[in-house]
Amino acid sequence: MTDEKLDQILKQALAPEISDKEIRIHRRRKDKMRKSDRIKIVLAAAVTAAVIGIGGLGYFNPAFAAKIPLIGKIFEKIEDDVVYSGDYSEKGTVLTNEDHAGSLDTADYTVSDQGITLTASEVYCDGYSIFLTVNIESEDADFTHIPKHYTGMNAADDRTAAGFYIDGTWSVDRSSPEWLENRFDGAAIDSHTFAGMLKIDLAKKHTGSGELNLNVTGLGYDDDRMLDAEEISASHWTDGSWNIVIPFEVNTTDVKTIEVGEKKGNITLENVVVSPYQVIVHATTPGEQRELTDDRREKLLSKDPDMTDAEMFELLGWSFEPCQTICFDQDGEMLYPGMEMAGRAGFAVQGKEIKKLYVFIFDNFDDWMQMEKEGMNSSAAGRAVISKEIQVE
Repeated sequence: MTDEKLDQILKQALAPEISDKEIRIHRRRKDKMRKSDRIKIVLAAAVTAAVIGIGGLGYFNPAFAAKIPLIGKIFEKIEDDVVYSGDYSEKGTVLTNEDHAGSLDTADYTVSDQGITLTASEVYCDGYSIFLTVNIESEDADFTHIPKHYTGMNAADDRTAAGFYIDGTWSVDRSSPEWLENRFDGAAIDSHTFAGMLKIDLAKKHTGSGELNLNVTGLGYDDDRMLDAEEISASHWTDGSWNIVIPFEVNTTDVKTIEVGEKKGNITLENVVVSPYQVIVHATTPGEQRELTDDRREKLLSKDPDMTDAEMFELLGWSFEPCQTICFDQDGEMLYPGMEMAGRAGFAVQGKEIKKLYVFIFDNFDDWMQMEKEGMNSSAAGRAVISKEIQVE
């Protein structure tokens, strides 16, 4: 994608306008962060700057820290503001236990390095993604200056959360390591404490129980006092080693799979999964949909640790044609789009009761952008390769 195209996407996708200077700053941020989902990171960073530009910086509420104990209650504290919001009270599993004195025992899920302590708190898995809450503590930090980014569809929703960058790998049940592509969404509890949630998308549907091996090699955050600096990306970044093994159990309660099997042109809408916190659209696109072996993946990553699957396919001469998906609920409200990869597009439910879905799949990114901007009644709807009404209830 060209820089000019990226500029156009940034300006069209954000509710508040951002300047060309801010775009250039965030382009440098993209290069430094070394994430495989490069476009997503730039967009998130741009939203951060936009919120600061219009929303004021005094968001920290000292009374927040005085509420009930943090460990084991992070879902409760941040579930209304993060991207994948919703009621986790009866879904998440608390990882910590109380000892005989009534104190929380976090020994198995706490690791410290470089003056930063990371404690895993709760976990939920719907079979397709793992949602993990963590507590991050550092005596030398001032987390109250972490800027916020939008987590709702519109600025008027007044939904924002602070972001904490993360680098490293993850694996499930000794599978081949995958690069961490998301960040912690959450809130600064006080100067030295950050509570956040990380969403990890599984390559294949998981059943039963499992173990998540989280290998964090870097943690960082932006500082709203440095927005005018030449380089503001993760202005507080620390390399280190924080490794935690987290057991989880797949919870299939309220998880529905609706088989579709509709093919038009070169795209097939296979099925739609609706879970309490996300909607996943599975679609196949033309090209060689081969699966990389672990050995081949490791050889390619040894040459370039930041290489994405799409880049690996291109290097190997394997091709697939991407598609762009957009979803609306029964009220015509667009669902918050997450990461889209070959075969899978994810959307945040954000507390909505999903009774019906309208799914549109495009093979032209400009058409997707037009519909994202204009809504379900956009003229671009007629140019979708697949448009499907799906009854959920």
